[in-house]
Amino acid sequence: MPDFELQSIPLPTGVTLDVATAGDPDNPAIVLLHGFPESHRTWRHVIPALAERHFVVAPDQRGFARSSKPADVADYTPDRMVADLIALADHYGIDRFTLVGHDWGGAIAWMAALTRPDRVARLIIINAPHPYVFQKTLFDDMAQREASQYITAFRNPSLEKHIESIGLDAFFDGSFMKHTDFDKIAAEKPVYLDQWSQPGAMTAMLNWYRASQVIVPPMDSTPERPAYLDSPFPPITQPTLVIWGMQDKALLPSQLEGLDTLVPDLTLIHVDAGHFVPWEAAEAVVNTITSWLP
Repeated sequence: MPDFELQSIPLPTGVTLDVATAGDPDNPAIVLLHGFPESHRTWRHVIPALAERHFVVAPDQRGFARSSKPADVADYTPDRMVADLIALADHYGIDRFTLVGHDWGGAIAWMAALTRPDRVARLIIINAPHPYVFQKTLFDDMAQREASQYITAFRNPSLEKHIESIGLDAFFDGSFMKHTDFDKIAAEKPVYLDQWSQPGAMTAMLNWYRASQVIVPPMDSTPERPAYLDSPFPPITQPTLVIWGMQDKALLPSQLEGLDTLVPDLTLIHVDAGHFVPWEAAEAVVNTITSWLP
Protein backbone atom coordinates (compact mmCIF):
# COMPACT_ATOMS: atom_id res chain seq x y z
CA MET A 1 0.00 0.00 0.00
CA PRO A 2 1.29 3.50 -0.78
CA ASP A 3 2.17 5.82 2.07
CA PHE A 4 0.18 8.65 0.53
CA GLU A 5 -3.09 9.43 -1.20
CA LEU A 6 -3.16 10.43 -4.89
CA GLN A 7 -5.88 12.87 -5.93
CA SER A 8 -6.72 14.63 -9.18
CA ILE A 9 -7.08 18.36 -8.49
CA PRO A 10 -8.48 20.84 -11.06
CA LEU A 11 -6.89 24.28 -10.67
CA PRO A 12 -8.03 27.74 -11.81
CA THR A 13 -4.80 27.98 -13.83
CA GLY A 14 -6.45 25.70 -16.39
CA VAL A 15 -4.71 22.43 -15.55
CA THR A 16 -5.60 19.39 -13.49
CA LEU A 17 -2.77 17.92 -11.45
CA ASP A 18 -2.41 14.56 -9.81
CA VAL A 19 -1.29 15.30 -6.26
CA ALA A 20 0.09 13.00 -3.58
CA THR A 21 -0.77 14.04 -0.03
CA ALA A 22 0.16 12.60 3.34
CA GLY A 23 0.01 13.63 6.98
CA ASP A 24 -2.36 15.72 9.05
CA PRO A 25 -3.68 18.79 7.20
CA ASP A 26 -3.54 20.69 10.50
CA ASN A 27 0.25 20.31 10.62
CA PRO A 28 2.66 22.77 8.94
CA ALA A 29 2.58 22.30 5.18
CA ILE A 30 5.53 21.23 3.04
CA VAL A 31 5.25 21.15 -0.76
CA LEU A 32 7.57 18.90 -2.81
CA LEU A 33 8.26 19.73 -6.47
CA HIS A 34 9.85 17.07 -8.67
CA GLY A 35 11.95 17.62 -11.77
CA PHE A 36 12.59 16.05 -15.19
CA PRO A 37 11.75 13.35 -16.13
CA GLU A 38 9.98 12.25 -12.98
CA SER A 39 6.79 12.72 -10.94
CA HIS A 40 5.71 12.65 -7.29
CA ARG A 41 7.56 9.30 -7.25
CA THR A 42 10.77 11.32 -6.82
CA TRP A 43 9.76 11.63 -3.18
CA ARG A 44 8.57 8.05 -2.58
CA HIS A 45 11.15 7.43 0.16
CA VAL A 46 10.86 10.93 1.64
CA ILE A 47 7.12 11.48 2.01
CA PRO A 48 6.40 9.02 4.87
CA ALA A 49 9.01 10.49 7.21
CA LEU A 50 8.08 14.11 6.48
CA ALA A 51 4.40 13.28 6.97
CA GLU A 52 5.03 12.45 10.62
CA ARG A 53 5.26 16.18 11.43
CA HIS A 54 3.92 17.89 8.30
CA PHE A 55 1.10 17.95 5.81
CA VAL A 56 2.93 16.87 2.65
CA VAL A 57 1.78 17.92 -0.83
CA ALA A 58 3.64 16.47 -3.82
CA PRO A 59 2.09 17.23 -7.23
CA ASP A 60 2.81 15.73 -10.60
CA GLN A 61 3.58 19.06 -12.24
CA ARG A 62 1.94 20.10 -15.50
CA GLY A 63 3.17 18.01 -18.40
CA PHE A 64 4.18 15.01 -16.29
CA ALA A 65 2.62 11.59 -15.67
CA ARG A 66 -1.18 11.92 -15.82
CA SER A 67 -1.42 15.64 -15.04
CA SER A 68 -2.65 18.01 -17.75
CA LYS A 69 -0.42 18.52 -20.77
CA PRO A 70 -1.19 21.85 -22.45
CA ALA A 71 -0.25 21.92 -26.12
CA ASP A 72 1.74 25.15 -26.45
CA VAL A 73 5.38 25.67 -25.48
CA ALA A 74 4.30 28.96 -23.88
CA ASP A 75 2.26 26.95 -21.38
CA TYR A 76 5.52 25.77 -19.78
CA THR A 77 7.20 29.02 -18.82
CA PRO A 78 8.21 28.98 -15.14
CA ASP A 79 5.62 31.57 -14.15
CA ARG A 80 2.89 29.08 -15.14
CA MET A 81 4.24 26.51 -12.72
CA VAL A 82 4.55 29.08 -9.94
CA ALA A 83 0.90 29.96 -10.56
CA ASP A 84 0.01 26.24 -10.33
CA LEU A 85 1.90 26.03 -7.03
CA ILE A 86 0.05 28.97 -5.47
CA ALA A 87 -3.30 27.71 -6.78
CA LEU A 88 -2.57 24.29 -5.29
CA ALA A 89 -1.76 25.81 -1.91
CA ASP A 90 -4.98 27.81 -2.10
CA HIS A 91 -6.92 24.61 -2.87
CA TYR A 92 -5.72 23.04 0.36
CA GLY A 93 -6.19 26.25 2.35
CA ILE A 94 -2.45 26.61 2.89
CA ASP A 95 -1.21 30.16 3.50
CA ARG A 96 2.55 29.88 4.09
CA PHE A 97 4.53 26.72 3.51
CA THR A 98 7.97 25.19 3.26
CA LEU A 99 8.85 24.61 -0.39
CA VAL A 100 11.16 21.80 -1.53
CA GLY A 101 12.34 21.42 -5.11
CA HIS A 102 14.64 19.07 -7.00
CA ASP A 103 15.97 19.65 -10.53
CA TRP A 104 13.29 21.56 -12.51
CA GLY A 105 11.16 21.57 -9.38
CA GLY A 106 14.01 23.44 -7.73
CA ALA A 107 14.04 26.00 -10.54
CA ILE A 108 10.36 26.66 -9.85
CA ALA A 109 11.08 26.77 -6.12
CA TRP A 110 13.80 29.41 -6.57
CA MET A 111 11.41 31.51 -8.66
CA ALA A 112 8.53 31.10 -6.22
CA ALA A 113 10.75 32.16 -3.32
CA LEU A 114 11.83 35.26 -5.24
CA THR A 115 8.38 36.27 -6.49
CA ARG A 116 6.04 35.02 -3.73
CA PRO A 117 7.81 35.52 -0.40
CA ASP A 118 4.36 36.12 1.07
CA ARG A 119 3.63 32.42 0.60
CA VAL A 120 7.01 30.64 0.71
CA ALA A 121 8.17 30.67 4.32
CA ARG A 122 11.23 28.43 4.01
CA LEU A 123 13.06 27.07 0.98
CA ILE A 124 14.78 23.72 0.46
CA ILE A 125 16.69 23.10 -2.77
CA ILE A 126 18.09 19.74 -3.87
CA ASN A 127 20.47 19.80 -6.85
CA ALA A 128 18.79 22.65 -8.63
CA PRO A 129 20.89 25.66 -9.63
CA HIS A 130 20.13 29.21 -8.60
CA PRO A 131 19.01 31.01 -11.80
CA TYR A 132 21.74 33.65 -11.64
CA VAL A 133 24.53 31.20 -10.83
CA PHE A 134 23.41 28.77 -13.54
CA GLN A 135 23.29 31.35 -16.29
CA LYS A 136 26.60 32.84 -15.18
CA THR A 137 28.36 29.49 -15.20
CA LEU A 138 26.98 28.68 -18.64
CA PHE A 139 28.99 31.67 -19.87
CA ASP A 140 32.01 31.53 -17.58
CA ASP A 141 32.55 27.86 -16.73
CA MET A 142 33.29 25.76 -19.81
CA ALA A 143 32.87 22.50 -17.91
CA GLN A 144 29.33 23.45 -16.89
CA ARG A 145 28.62 24.67 -20.41
CA GLU A 146 29.69 21.31 -21.78
CA ALA A 147 27.64 19.42 -19.20
CA SER A 148 24.56 21.43 -20.19
CA GLN A 149 24.65 20.86 -23.94
CA TYR A 150 21.91 18.27 -23.49
CA ILE A 151 19.51 21.19 -22.99
CA THR A 152 20.08 22.26 -26.59
CA ALA A 153 19.40 18.68 -27.67
CA PHE A 154 16.19 18.59 -25.63
CA ARG A 155 15.03 21.79 -27.36
CA ASN A 156 15.41 20.20 -30.80
CA PRO A 157 11.88 19.84 -32.25
CA SER A 158 12.90 16.55 -33.85
CA LEU A 159 13.81 14.87 -30.57
CA GLU A 160 10.44 13.20 -30.13
CA LYS A 161 10.82 11.46 -33.48
CA HIS A 162 14.25 10.24 -32.42
CA ILE A 163 12.85 8.91 -29.13
CA GLU A 164 10.05 7.20 -31.02
CA SER A 165 12.58 5.57 -33.31
CA ILE A 166 14.76 4.18 -30.49
CA GLY A 167 11.90 3.49 -28.07
CA LEU A 168 11.16 4.74 -24.57
CA ASP A 169 13.11 1.87 -23.05
CA ALA A 170 16.32 3.02 -24.74
CA PHE A 171 15.61 6.65 -23.83
CA PHE A 172 15.19 5.60 -20.20
CA ASP A 173 18.55 3.90 -20.25
CA GLY A 174 20.18 6.91 -21.88
CA SER A 175 18.62 9.52 -19.58
CA PHE A 176 19.09 7.69 -16.27
CA MET A 177 22.05 5.38 -16.75
CA LYS A 178 24.49 8.27 -17.12
CA HIS A 179 23.42 9.69 -13.79
CA THR A 180 22.75 6.84 -11.38
CA ASP A 181 23.30 3.23 -10.44
CA PHE A 182 20.64 1.22 -12.29
CA ASP A 183 20.06 -1.00 -9.26
CA LYS A 184 18.72 2.04 -7.41
CA ILE A 185 15.91 2.59 -9.91
CA ALA A 186 15.37 -0.73 -11.68
CA ALA A 187 12.10 -1.43 -9.84
CA GLU A 188 10.76 1.97 -10.89
CA LYS A 189 11.47 1.53 -14.59
CA PRO A 190 7.96 0.24 -15.47
CA VAL A 191 6.42 3.17 -13.56
CA TYR A 192 8.43 5.74 -15.51
CA LEU A 193 7.80 4.06 -18.86
CA ASP A 194 4.07 4.09 -18.13
CA GLN A 195 4.16 7.78 -17.23
CA TRP A 196 6.24 8.75 -20.26
CA SER A 197 3.96 6.80 -22.59
CA GLN A 198 0.90 8.87 -21.69
CA PRO A 199 -0.42 10.84 -24.71
CA GLY A 200 1.65 13.98 -25.21
CA ALA A 201 3.84 13.34 -22.17
CA MET A 202 7.24 13.36 -23.84
CA THR A 203 6.59 16.60 -25.72
CA ALA A 204 5.11 18.22 -22.60
CA MET A 205 8.14 17.29 -20.48
CA LEU A 206 10.56 18.57 -23.10
CA ASN A 207 8.59 21.79 -23.43
CA TRP A 208 9.87 22.81 -20.01
CA TYR A 209 13.29 23.17 -21.64
CA ARG A 210 11.92 24.80 -24.77
CA ALA A 211 10.01 27.45 -22.81
CA SER A 212 12.98 28.34 -20.62
CA GLN A 213 14.82 31.59 -21.29
CA VAL A 214 18.15 30.15 -20.12
CA ILE A 215 20.84 30.67 -22.75
CA VAL A 216 23.05 27.64 -23.37
CA PRO A 217 25.97 28.86 -25.49
CA PRO A 218 27.46 26.40 -27.98
CA MET A 219 30.93 25.15 -27.14
CA ASP A 220 32.57 26.90 -30.08
CA SER A 221 31.10 30.40 -29.62
CA THR A 222 29.57 32.70 -27.03
CA PRO A 223 26.48 34.83 -27.68
CA GLU A 224 25.97 38.27 -26.18
CA ARG A 225 26.11 38.16 -22.41
CA PRO A 226 22.78 38.91 -20.64
CA ALA A 227 22.97 42.32 -18.98
CA TYR A 228 21.57 41.06 -15.67
CA LEU A 229 24.68 38.96 -15.08
CA ASP A 230 26.63 42.15 -14.44
CA SER A 231 23.95 43.81 -12.31
CA PRO A 232 22.77 43.27 -8.73
CA PHE A 233 20.44 40.28 -8.38
CA PRO A 234 17.69 40.23 -5.74
CA PRO A 235 18.50 38.06 -2.72
CA ILE A 236 16.47 35.14 -1.43
CA THR A 237 14.88 36.39 1.77
CA GLN A 238 13.77 33.05 3.23
CA PRO A 239 15.85 30.72 5.39
CA THR A 240 17.21 28.32 2.77
CA LEU A 241 18.60 24.81 2.95
CA VAL A 242 20.55 23.55 -0.06
CA ILE A 243 21.26 19.81 -0.22
CA TRP A 244 23.75 19.00 -2.97
CA GLY A 245 24.74 15.61 -4.33
CA MET A 246 28.40 16.17 -5.12
CA GLN A 247 28.57 13.37 -7.72
CA ASP A 248 26.09 15.16 -10.00
CA LYS A 249 27.46 15.01 -13.56
CA ALA A 250 24.92 17.46 -15.03
CA LEU A 251 25.12 20.21 -12.39
CA LEU A 252 28.70 20.69 -11.29
CA PRO A 253 29.98 22.06 -7.95
CA SER A 254 30.41 25.47 -9.60
CA GLN A 255 26.67 25.88 -8.96
CA LEU A 256 27.51 26.44 -5.29
CA GLU A 257 30.09 29.18 -5.84
CA GLY A 258 28.90 32.59 -4.66
CA LEU A 259 25.57 31.17 -3.52
CA ASP A 260 25.99 32.60 -0.04
CA THR A 261 25.94 36.17 -1.39
CA LEU A 262 22.61 35.52 -3.15
CA VAL A 263 21.10 33.61 -0.24
CA PRO A 264 22.02 35.41 3.01
CA ASP A 265 20.36 32.84 5.30
CA LEU A 266 21.92 29.74 3.74
CA THR A 267 22.60 26.28 5.09
CA LEU A 268 24.55 24.12 2.63
CA ILE A 269 24.87 20.35 3.06
CA HIS A 270 26.99 18.15 0.77
CA VAL A 271 25.77 14.59 0.14
CA ASP A 272 27.67 11.72 -1.45
CA ALA A 273 25.15 11.09 -4.24
CA GLY A 274 24.49 11.86 -7.87
CA HIS A 275 21.82 14.06 -9.38
CA PHE A 276 18.78 12.11 -8.20
CA VAL A 277 19.43 12.69 -4.52
CA PRO A 278 15.85 12.25 -3.17
CA TRP A 279 15.89 8.54 -4.00
CA GLU A 280 19.63 7.89 -4.12
CA ALA A 281 20.15 9.22 -0.58
CA ALA A 282 16.66 9.47 0.85
CA GLU A 283 17.75 8.89 4.45
CA ALA A 284 20.28 11.74 4.27
CA VAL A 285 17.65 14.01 2.71
CA VAL A 286 15.07 13.20 5.39
CA ASN A 287 17.52 13.56 8.26
CA THR A 288 18.85 16.85 6.95
CA ILE A 289 15.41 18.35 6.35
CA THR A 290 13.92 17.25 9.67
CA SER A 291 16.89 18.52 11.67
CA TRP A 292 16.87 21.87 9.84
CA LEU A 293 13.15 22.59 10.08
CA PRO A 294 11.93 24.17 13.32
